[in-house]
Amino acid sequence: MGENKKILIAGGGITGLSAAYYLQKEIAEKDLPYEVKLVEAGSRLGGKIKTVRRNGFVIEQGPDSFLSRKQPAVKLTDELGLRDQLVRNGTGQSYILVDGKLHKMPKGSFMGVPKQIRPFLFSGLFSPAGKLRAGMDFVLPRSKQGDQSLGAFFRRRFGNELVENLIEPLLSGIYAGNIDDMSIMATFPNFYELEQEHRSLIKGLRETKPEQPKQKKSGKTSEKKQGMFFSFKNGLETLVEQLEETLGDIVERNAGVDHIEKKEHGYHALLSNGDVYKADAVVMATPHYTLPKVFSQYDMFEQFQDIPSTSVANVALAFDESAIKQDIDGTGFVVSRNSDYRITACTWTHKKWPNAAPEGKALVRCYVGKPDDQSVVNLSDEEITEIVLNDLNKTMNITQKPEFSVISRWSNAMPQYTVGHNERIANVRESMRKELPGIFIAGSSYEGVGIPDCIGQGEQAVAGVLAFLRK
Repeated sequence: MGENKKILIAGGGITGLSAAYYLQKEIAEKDLPYEVKLVEAGSRLGGKIKTVRRNGFVIEQGPDSFLSRKQPAVKLTDELGLRDQLVRNGTGQSYILVDGKLHKMPKGSFMGVPKQIRPFLFSGLFSPAGKLRAGMDFVLPRSKQGDQSLGAFFRRRFGNELVENLIEPLLSGIYAGNIDDMSIMATFPNFYELEQEHRSLIKGLRETKPEQPKQKKSGKTSEKKQGMFFSFKNGLETLVEQLEETLGDIVERNAGVDHIEKKEHGYHALLSNGDVYKADAVVMATPHYTLPKVFSQYDMFEQFQDIPSTSVANVALAFDESAIKQDIDGTGFVVSRNSDYRITACTWTHKKWPNAAPEGKALVRCYVGKPDDQSVVNLSDEEITEIVLNDLNKTMNITQKPEFSVISRWSNAMPQYTVGHNERIANVRESMRKELPGIFIAGSSYEGVGIPDCIGQGEQAVAGVLAFLRK
């Protein structure tokens, strides 16, 4: 018997951890002659998933949830035996801050695009002219252009006002980017397809996403609709901790991949701790900007210089409930980009996630770092907290100081899927198939930034590795 084939996974975020888990599972179930090693450059695993547990509060420093309808994360949760730890978000009114005033998010919309007309006609969010312009969606022809910016696409259909006061704050919050640069095909191709099929987005949404029938009121109040997001009782890092425990000693921290060389048989990876690991296949689950350095002898990765990354920061503030004078029934608000506020959004976390704060306490999490306000991320803790409290006082009249705060900075952490993104990624993958067979890329830089998207990409990389090694 020859010796085992070796698979190296670079990157200990959720993508790399998922890839390692599914590889280990396949190897064990099918008794394959392979072995896996996962290396992480830093001292902790989980990447952007990071939970702080303090004084009974559960505080997310990165993402706070994943979509319950996206299968990869739910499937992995079940595989790890964590189903009983899942919690759904509390639902409630969400708001949008325009001209210094909190407006209720109009009912009957999907990602800010109207499905019902009445709530929009009666909303104080838009001027009469803005409402009329948005109605042009019913008569405008289909777009003739393929990939284009989200901003150009939606402005053409609805005009600037609806875009800037509603669609933009919702969509740019997901990617922390500028919608006038973001590719529709890489972020929300479903909207493009709706327009091509139904011509009008409003009509298309009505047909494809019909309203849920209203519950009959039978004396008792009708049931609240179920939250669309999942987290875990003790925070999202529960998932990472369980993966870490399951993977055991195949994981090595403080060992980044500095350079990879192609040899006659397989690859040699030079690690930052001085070791050389000989691999037959490699999954690069690291940010796109690390690849030009790791494969410096190949120019195919230079296209990745065209993928910018933005920085964001968030501030979690813990209060006694009595500190919040104007208690608002809802889960939070997003901020119109025309405002002079520096926060981009605010989550009333104790209402969105009832498990996140002890009884009688409040937890508020605010985000800063608009595309044109990137320097805010580098300010001191005191300065960022001051900016956030100042903005919050205008909307919620909070005068007490918080009991404590947790500030999280994520530098160059949000890859931007700019126009032409899908094509760039396809080109790189094609070049890799020819020149670097057995090396696979996966993660938030490529095909989706959410947790389920990253887990799904980890699974796809595993399928690629196994097919390659079988050959």
